[in-house]
Amino acid sequence: MALLRVARVSRATGIGLCALGVFWGAFAAQMPEFKTRAGVEDGLFGVLLLGSAVGGMAAMALAPQVGRWLGVRVLPLTGAFLAVAALMPLLIHSGPTLALALVVMGVAMSSLDLAANVRISELEHDTGLPLMNWNHALFSAGFAVSALLAGMARRAGLAPEMVQPVLALVLVAMAAAMIEARRAGASAEETEAKAAARTPWAAALAAAAILFAAFVAENATETWSALHIERNLGGAPGEGAFGPAMLGLTMAAGRFGGQLLAARLGEARLVALSAVLGCLGALVTAVAPVQAVAVVGIGLIGMGVAVVVPSANSLLGQRVAASERALAISRSWMIGFTGFFVGPVVMGALAQAFGLRAAFVAVALVMASILPGLWALKRIRRA
Repeated sequence: MALLRVARVSRATGIGLCALGVFWGAFAAQMPEFKTRAGVEDGLFGVLLLGSAVGGMAAMALAPQVGRWLGVRVLPLTGAFLAVAALMPLLIHSGPTLALALVVMGVAMSSLDLAANVRISELEHDTGLPLMNWNHALFSAGFAVSALLAGMARRAGLAPEMVQPVLALVLVAMAAAMIEARRAGASAEETEAKAAARTPWAAALAAAAILFAAFVAENATETWSALHIERNLGGAPGEGAFGPAMLGLTMAAGRFGGQLLAARLGEARLVALSAVLGCLGALVTAVAPVQAVAVVGIGLIGMGVAVVVPSANSLLGQRVAASERALAISRSWMIGFTGFFVGPVVMGALAQAFGLRAAFVAVALVMASILPGLWALKRIRRA
């Protein structure tokens, strides 16, 4: 019954994050096709992929102001923008058009992502329910299902011109479902308070440190685990895919489980235990003698990383005033999200200098760094 109430209270935000997963899962499954259309080499392709991060950072900077402008319509309207962005990959025919598509996609994704996370934080404050892990689990589930279906469509010979319009229509329907009929609009006093609010930097920076570590560990493992399995553990070509597959599977399971554990343990204890689990998983991966042990270690990393981001959002939302919440979340994400694209680059440098085993030891240290960030955030009194 408690889970049904969580699903009902956060219906609109759950659909929003699920839509993000559906959007990105379909794009990821067709990535080889888009790379071919762009006609760029691997190195340049990796650089161009940062376009989504550039667009995302810009959207995060503007998110509080956009939220005030759109008010109660922010979720369905940013959801509709995501549906339009689903057609951008059809413009890809060169490196510059790939970069343009990714920038627009990054703006659309981060706009909806931040709007949903701010709204979840508001709902947690109003209801007293832990909601973040459930909502973020729906992102992982949407990603997995969409990637599978888009992959099947590609294998059947369907071009993106067939897939992306269908995806856009699905996202339009999901955007319509994000309308909150009973949501009360902000009063003039609340709107004025939000406009005059200043960023609560102590809380935002502490949460950003936690987010940074989680994003570094997640994307570094996602990017390099397959190579570790095939290069260091003798995996045949293709067997390395068990690494990122296990990461995605355990992250989805961890977030659904985290929803239940958050109510019993509390968000802070859950983050601390997750950091220790992720640290252990990275060490197991680093010293693994065979592929199976490495896959288990990667699974532990996934379980550890899974709940850190949503639970850190919850802790941050509890420690700032309602008028400061959008600013605090957007600024902490702006800083923390840099870990998502810094992680693989630093991991590569460490792998080249010391080997991938040493690089996974570094991932363990990064996961351990969550604990001082959590301590700093916990020291801030609840709003």
